[in-house]
Amino acid sequence: MTARVELIVESGGLRLWSERTGAPADPAVLLVMGTAAPGIGWPDELVDTLVAGGHQVIRYDHRDTGRSSCVDFAAHPYALADLAADAAAVLDGHGVAAAHVVGASLGGAIGQWLAVHRPTRVRTLTALMTGPMGHSPGPAWARAMAGQAPDPGDLPPPAARFLTHLAHRATLPQRTREEYVAAHLETWRVLNGEVLPFDEPAARRFVQASFDLPGDPGAALNHDAAGRRMTEDRLAPLSAIEAPTLVLHGTADPLRPLPHGRALAGEIPHARFRTIPGMGHSLFSPGLPRQLGEIIRGHLAQRAERPFRIPGHLLLHSRALAAPARPRLGGADGTGRGGRRWVRWRTAPARVPGFREAGRDRGR
Repeated sequence: MTARVELIVESGGLRLWSERTGAPADPAVLLVMGTAAPGIGWPDELVDTLVAGGHQVIRYDHRDTGRSSCVDFAAHPYALADLAADAAAVLDGHGVAAAHVVGASLGGAIGQWLAVHRPTRVRTLTALMTGPMGHSPGPAWARAMAGQAPDPGDLPPPAARFLTHLAHRATLPQRTREEYVAAHLETWRVLNGEVLPFDEPAARRFVQASFDLPGDPGAALNHDAAGRRMTEDRLAPLSAIEAPTLVLHGTADPLRPLPHGRALAGEIPHARFRTIPGMGHSLFSPGLPRQLGEIIRGHLAQRAERPFRIPGHLLLHSRALAAPARPRLGGADGTGRGGRRWVRWRTAPARVPGFREAGRDRGR
């Protein structure tokens, strides 16, 4: 087993726990977890698979999770940009100028933010079980919980089974370790979906370890509030992302159904989109961490260099440049809620370095 080295780093007065696995001289992979989850949410099997591919792997606890500092959110509210600053601080602490960033769920939005606003820190981006950082899921959730039909111009809400579970979990006591573990274990069972087998022992170990970490488990709920804050920086166009990007999404995701991943891939002109059959919104299925690790490792190997940049004069003389964008989601004009377009570009918009035809790598 590869040695793991722990390091506490500073970020704006907060202390963040982090861990590096692998040789410091190897290219770095930064794993960014999702809402309310500490760094151990990335299974050792996935970490070791990436290390075996010749990378050092860094995972860390977000603020308000695990061994990192807790925040008085009412007095000091934070947003996605602050969580992204934490990720950059972790890289700084490990002496890493740029990393391959792999983000799951909320972590995928953090990865997008870094790729847009701190592009020199991101060598490649892998976004897992997430959607566009500028999309607010609130309206879709509200309609679903009110029993209303989905808005055809918006991305779909979570599955009814997941929403029913949340309503039930809100009634359950979670004061003791046993109550907390029972409630959260069932959440992970629902998030796993109904296709792939659920690795209950692995999920139980994770939930128990999360509760036993020294932080306040309840503080992680601040991530929900931070994730819902739709600040202006989140509306920056994702077409600005130059880092080679892979979007991975499960076909049975009950929290963020498949169109969320498709929408994200459609906003990044050169992104590759790949579905994982049967995967839900969880890494707790036997063999899944290794499978994902191998897919990500392949992406890093293929994208070690930037994609070929089409010279500007060729773009200007291309007949395809005049072709209109074709809507992927939304109404007849491709416009989603709030006028935001959910489109998949069929041709290259001007001044998008490293462009490749968006449809070429879809579904592989």
